[in-house]
Amino acid sequence: MAFLHLAASAEDGGAIATRVAPVIGFAPIEWQIIQLARHDGLSSLRPPNRWDRLKAWIFGEGANPRLADSRLESLRRLAVEAWHRGWTARPSYLKAFIKAGFNEGQLETLLARISAERRA
Repeated sequence: MAFLHLAASAEDGGAIATRVAPVIGFAPIEWQIIQLARHDGLSSLRPPNRWDRLKAWIFGEGANPRLADSRLESLRRLAVEAWHRGWTARPSYLKAFIKAGFNEGQLETLLARISAERRA
């Protein structure tokens, strides 16, 4: 899918439509997040509850895999979901991924890559 980009021309004062190819891949840091999400459990997708806090207090566990950057966190959440459920990721995670600035080409790349690695 290509997108139209309207560029203003100084000569005619109008807008010129040009085709801009969508980004399909990910930056290296994004690929690292996708690979690290492989080791995160589905429990990392929900907020910590009392039991989680008590467990962390008693056993000293409590590594929080959540990311401070909301865009990268939406990528991590979708990647965790995809590592565990494959192509059947929840629609809310898909919507958050798109809303965070990723596109459908990146979504397909992510799901296809994880699916291929799950089979291997």
